[in-house]
Amino acid sequence: AEVDPEAEDWVAVDKAYWRNPEGPGTSYKYRENHPVTHVSHRDAAEYCKWVGKRLPGEREWEAAARAGHYGPSNRTLYIWGEEPTTEVSKEYANLWGEGDFPWENRGEDGWRATSPVKTFKPNTYGLYDMTGNVWEWVRGGKHKNRIVRGGSYVDSFDGSFNHAATLGARATLHGTTTTGNVGFRCVKSPRKRVEYHYVYEGEEGGGGAQLVMEDADGKRKYSQQNTGRYDDDDDDEFDEDIVHDPTKPRPDERRGRKKVVKPRTLNSDEL
Repeated sequence: AEVDPEAEDWVAVDKAYWRNPEGPGTSYKYRENHPVTHVSHRDAAEYCKWVGKRLPGEREWEAAARAGHYGPSNRTLYIWGEEPTTEVSKEYANLWGEGDFPWENRGEDGWRATSPVKTFKPNTYGLYDMTGNVWEWVRGGKHKNRIVRGGSYVDSFDGSFNHAATLGARATLHGTTTTGNVGFRCVKSPRKRVEYHYVYEGEEGGGGAQLVMEDADGKRKYSQQNTGRYDDDDDDEFDEDIVHDPTKPRPDERRGRKKVVKPRTLNSDEL
């Protein structure tokens, strides 16, 4: 084992990889429910692709971690709330605890290294280990500065050693880095529901997404592009004052209707 001069509390173990997490003679067996470690960013992304999924984006990851607690009235520092005590955190996250790093790990939460997924309580979205256990690769960053989120089992509450295990915990690593406290999770976007509506032939204009700007008061401003609005004066079929000759087809029957995909509305508060 070699010691990195820039990380005195860490050692480089020759031939350690995901099958042998602590080096030759060790095994991942009997730890199948633990998060996988010693996987580089590229290998994590390739695995996700292989199973038909992907790495989460950073904003996506944080939204999932905060589980709705991101507003001015309910934003919290930790996944469990605001109290930085082991007595509370040991129910929610696998962290180092109160012992002196790296010599004293008291294992207050029951684990001194990685723990099986679903050992601790999930957040309100039903997601486990969004704080602690292992850092998680996310999409984004450059090759030399790939992003990891969430903290790990060697982190502290306040960052007095290693990183502070808050909901905003973030670090960057070289894309080829593999360690015993970095893993990943796969995500998959839900299939978007396609909605349809009927339009008269010749009125298909305005297709595509429509941008709606919403201010702080909730008032909406519609973009002029692709609004798909029509002048009511040009369509007399709903004018009760007009009497149609019953011997002739109505205007809507002459024109015909067709089923088209209803444009999606994109909301934005970036006024």
